[in-house]
Amino acid sequence: MSVRKRTWKTSDGVAKEAWVVDYVDQAGKRRLKTFTKKKAADNYAATANVEIRAGVHTADSASLTIAEAGKLWIETGEARGLERATTAAYRQHLKLHIEPYLGNVKLSQLSAPMVREFEDKLARGNMPAGAEPQPRTQAMVRKIRVSLSSLLSDAQERGLVSRNVVRDLRKTRRRGSERQAERRQRGKLKVGVDIPTREEIKAIVGAAQGRWRPLLLTAIFTGLRASELRGLRWEDVDFEKRELHVRQRADRYNAIGKPKSEAGERTVPLTPMVLNTLREWKLPCPKSDKGLVFPSSGMVERGLAPTQVAAGVTIEGKGKDGKPAERAKYPGLHALRHFYASWCINRRADGGLELPCKGGARAPRPFVHHDDDGRIRPPVPARRRFRGACDGRAVTARMNGKPRYFSAGRRP
Repeated sequence: MSVRKRTWKTSDGVAKEAWVVDYVDQAGKRRLKTFTKKKAADNYAATANVEIRAGVHTADSASLTIAEAGKLWIETGEARGLERATTAAYRQHLKLHIEPYLGNVKLSQLSAPMVREFEDKLARGNMPAGAEPQPRTQAMVRKIRVSLSSLLSDAQERGLVSRNVVRDLRKTRRRGSERQAERRQRGKLKVGVDIPTREEIKAIVGAAQGRWRPLLLTAIFTGLRASELRGLRWEDVDFEKRELHVRQRADRYNAIGKPKSEAGERTVPLTPMVLNTLREWKLPCPKSDKGLVFPSSGMVERGLAPTQVAAGVTIEGKGKDGKPAERAKYPGLHALRHFYASWCINRRADGGLELPCKGGARAPRPFVHHDDDGRIRPPVPARRRFRGACDGRAVTARMNGKPRYFSAGRRP
């Protein structure tokens, strides 16, 4: 490997000079790279020498662009059997956020300062022509950065780039501070904003009609995710024991798979209202090869949203014509899942069941007992009272007057 000075004259007789790095890469191919300053040439030569010894050097002339590497990254995800919704999200990140700004950049030329500038422009919404003009939230910027890091990792495994500069950038940051800033921006869930109030739930239950009534009642009083509702089968509903079993889920493309996590496979008790509604729904329910309880699509657009509008659970918004119009207050079924969690753990004086729970704060799974009449009751609330919030951490309870310690995910 050598660094030499090159001089020449233009057609106008003007003298020019440059510094050329002449070397042979790990594949035995001769490479040349030109610089205007000797210091830049020496730095490149030192870096290239280390990378060639490690067998990871990629010359700029042989390097792919980020857009080209992105296509290979998507192909890798599909080959590994990622869910269709996941690959769709990756494509969206690549097409709408990464390609408009970094698509033409060579993998070998990407640097940590370029990634930092990319993040700043995403947050400000200052993007090149063809990209969305609105600023991205910190949560979205983080997701896009993770996708870019995954893209570079795939390229690194293929030998297309020597290092992942996104990981180098993260090493200089305090991850705890980043998470705290994200939590502060997101804030805690608020009743009436993120979680429907009791009055709103009553209005929704009263306005729910037709085939959407059993769906909404099940979502409200079982806390199932939208994917779990789509994948619920009649064989998973036990009318005799008054409970249902979550054993599978269906994504937005109706592809059947396992629950979201190991703890997602669970048994949920049914209230008499839900139990009777499902009994009535079983006869007119459209038949499907998979025996689904809710085979219809459009749970939110055709079910939850119109029901909220009919119930008066709305906020001011704009219609398709741009004019002011009332629209549904809660955008998705996950708000009903939040209500179920709060309903289970709230005090009876506040209209809740006051049930001990386990799991995360956003989706606690209460311990429940059935009376002989089928009503759900807490297991002797006087014997077991919480001394801390149900936030997934260790909780101290009292059982038979004695302190008892148990951790999240373990039944006392």
